[in-house]
Amino acid sequence: MKKLTLTPAALLAKLAFAFVLTLALATLAPAPAARAAEKGATPAVISRGAEISLADNLVAGKITVFDFFSKYCPPCMTLSAPLDQLHARRDGIAVVKIDINRPDPAIKKPDLESPVARQFNLRTLPHFKIYGANGKLLFEGETAKNVLIKWLGAIGENPFNGW
Repeated sequence: MKKLTLTPAALLAKLAFAFVLTLALATLAPAPAARAAEKGATPAVISRGAEISLADNLVAGKITVFDFFSKYCPPCMTLSAPLDQLHARRDGIAVVKIDINRPDPAIKKPDLESPVARQFNLRTLPHFKIYGANGKLLFEGETAKNVLIKWLGAIGENPFNGW
């Protein structure tokens, strides 16, 4: 059997090729899953007007309801306690409340000009997004509200009565 000898330049070229190939393959690998939040005893309240990543706030293995709200929005405040009950009473559902208002005491109305409101193009409140346990968007807006009406009715909570 004939022994193959590589010159230092050829060896360096092969190592460089292997390195470039490894980098190229790494870019083709799927991105790691977003860090999922955990379901606490009460809904998490996030944002305070800042832009957010919904993927970073999905609750692993649970349906996640994102509730975009403002404390200056009467319908939002009407929904607060029933959504807390939904979160507490349905193990498979996690509610995450997204406060759209920036922490500016001069703003005494729903802050539809905040970075998070602009990020999600919010025009009215409350606004909902419902993601499946697999992290895929299932329902948004009016459709999500109708799903929530059914879920809240099933646990004896229906603040939407008369809307």
